[in-house]
Amino acid sequence: MQERTSSTDVVVIGGGLAGVSAAVAAARLGSSVALITNRPVLGGNSSSEVRVWVVGATAHGTQRFSRETGIMGELFLENQYRNAEGNPHYWDQVVLDLVRAEPNLTLHLNTDVRTVRMHEDRQAIRSVTGWAMGSELQTTFEAPVFLDCTGDGLIGHLAGAEYRIGREARSEYGEEWAPEEADDELLGSSLFFYTKDAGRPSRFVPPSIATDIGGTPILANRIIRTGDNGCDYWWIEWGGELDTVTENERIRDELWGVVFGIWDHIKNSGDFDSENLTLEWVGSLPGKREYRRFVGDHTLTQNDILDQVDFPDTVAFGGWSIDLHPVEGVYADRAGAQQRYSAGTYGIPYRSLYSRNVENLLFAGRDISASHVAFGSTRVMATCSTQGQAAGTAASLIARRGITPRALGRDHLDLLLTTLAREDAPVVGLRAADPDDLAPRATVTATSTLTAIGTVAARTGERYPLDRDVAVVLPVDPRLDTVAFAVEAPPGTELTVELWTTGRPQNYAPIEHVQTTTAVVAAGDTGEGVATAAFAWTPPAPCNGVVVVRAHAGASLLLTDDRPYGVLALERRLPADAAFDHHIAEEEDQPVTDWVARKLRRRSFAFEALPATAAYHPEHVVDGYQRPYGGPHLWSSATIAEGRDLREAPESISLTWEQPVMIGSVRIVFNDDVDEDLVNLHHHRTDFEVVPELVTDYRVEVRVAGRWVTAAEVSGNRHRHRIHDLEPVAADALRVTAYATGGARVVTVSAIKAYSEPSGRTHPWT
Repeated sequence: MQERTSSTDVVVIGGGLAGVSAAVAAARLGSSVALITNRPVLGGNSSSEVRVWVVGATAHGTQRFSRETGIMGELFLENQYRNAEGNPHYWDQVVLDLVRAEPNLTLHLNTDVRTVRMHEDRQAIRSVTGWAMGSELQTTFEAPVFLDCTGDGLIGHLAGAEYRIGREARSEYGEEWAPEEADDELLGSSLFFYTKDAGRPSRFVPPSIATDIGGTPILANRIIRTGDNGCDYWWIEWGGELDTVTENERIRDELWGVVFGIWDHIKNSGDFDSENLTLEWVGSLPGKREYRRFVGDHTLTQNDILDQVDFPDTVAFGGWSIDLHPVEGVYADRAGAQQRYSAGTYGIPYRSLYSRNVENLLFAGRDISASHVAFGSTRVMATCSTQGQAAGTAASLIARRGITPRALGRDHLDLLLTTLAREDAPVVGLRAADPDDLAPRATVTATSTLTAIGTVAARTGERYPLDRDVAVVLPVDPRLDTVAFAVEAPPGTELTVELWTTGRPQNYAPIEHVQTTTAVVAAGDTGEGVATAAFAWTPPAPCNGVVVVRAHAGASLLLTDDRPYGVLALERRLPADAAFDHHIAEEEDQPVTDWVARKLRRRSFAFEALPATAAYHPEHVVDGYQRPYGGPHLWSSATIAEGRDLREAPESISLTWEQPVMIGSVRIVFNDDVDEDLVNLHHHRTDFEVVPELVTDYRVEVRVAGRWVTAAEVSGNRHRHRIHDLEPVAADALRVTAYATGGARVVTVSAIKAYSEPSGRTHPWT
């Protein structure tokens, strides 16, 4: 047996997406990091061992413009490029490559931490010890700061951190969905299976462990289909009435019985066309949903989520529904889930990511400081990753300054928020001032700018019957006078058109009514009818408006295959048009689920809004925002004409300073369309490898003594956040020139930043 000691700035225990994101975030900021996991692969529940879909704030497209950026965003984009079919083994390697690209990060796979040593004079962790069975290696890991990203919260438990297990009473936080009395109920664990066509008849003899599901409520309350695999069977869940850690082996055996019982039913009941189907894979590691939840300086609650509380220390975000399952799991004689959405994304405060009583412990993932009800939303993996990047960023700053997590939030919150913004971390609405960024001091110009919000020119000839209410979300900057729709209806037809706001900048549904008008159909220049709604509305500040056209029998709106970025077309979900399968019980009166875009993804209604807009002006690249928030917050070129070759006639955006400044690093945040759900583990397939809106080929130049000098030239870019270091030079201008996109007919850039000192970073995916 070997024994070793590892001393680093930060120790992260847990190799799921929360732990990976935390470790990478800290390492990129210059901290030495040890990442420890007891599994042979990274990714936690998303790995090939368990195969849970990576879902997050988008909620399968329910929440708009909400896909995670930062480290989780990098993984999404790289997986989109490498792994269009969602192969779980390819996904393992995408996550592993991200970690291996960081020179400051040391990875310890197959290392089980089960011992924690505390400082003698204070409630702080001194070291943790892990055992690698295959290597017969025992390692003691020392650091000034530790992160528990284990999911089950074992490290914090051994350190004496306060935690909760089970459901709080309704009276504790005033949560409507909490029970009257506190109890020990949990969400259960799951096992999945995958099938394949063997190409010839394949029989199945059930093993002795197989459950006869005919004697259970499963057939009456759950959907079984031969084409489903993996997380399609998310409802294969059990163990919520037990201790999901101490009874883990029992839970696995019960879930194996259910899996083989379902497969026996598919193969041998005679109800399915399954003669040639065989099992390709069955999980052997239960995917846990819930166990310990630590207590921080703030406990996130149901009301925080549904009220979309604006925390001053928001460092991460979510948008998945509060998604609670019956404690009986598959044996429940009721729906498999109860869901409730906030009207848009919500913030997660830094105070929920560190321990209230262990002074050098942070955490991220399903063990953060949240009530059981709030945990029902924060537990999904892409949301856990956003927490991980925030906690890892904080850990690096804490180690560098020799302070506690609480002191960082209390005394250096601006530093934390500025660092997250600089790293393009996933925080909606973050506009932290960066004193080192030279870009806001510059004058910004571009070769062209999109000034018109309209889609009439791109109409397809298809009609959308107004058998239900429809809506268009569009940026209003500085005002909205009229919106004219292309309509197929007899002249004189009167349409009721309403103007709404979204309530909050991160929302994309009609929440607050502004006014109602009547639009009368008149003959248009092209022979199609035109219905013009007059509003003459100037909001107090630029924001998104929602123009609702009420259902009208006999009238149709014309459709288009194009729309300016930030414009959405929505359709009202009719009561008979359920948004989810019948095994999910949905709360009524949820605007975000009442308005959907199932038939309208990347499409719009043909319309034109007046007057001209400032929503796409070049100065938005230095306005401090890096993703849509009450508007697109980016520069967009004018529409590229059909047949125009950007290589011959490129678009560029320039920053000019009155006096030369020292430039040693340029950071560009390209638009990767955070409204697009991307492929992961057999879900959300898309028909492109690179997001169409991304600038793929570009050049970065600085102007030195009147001469343009190339600082970087890139072709084949597939990522959002690019950092280009150069030998520091005095320059009075910076220019980014785009020569190709992933297919979009405009060039868009979300942010450009310039710094005097090089970052010392290399791009992980090159």
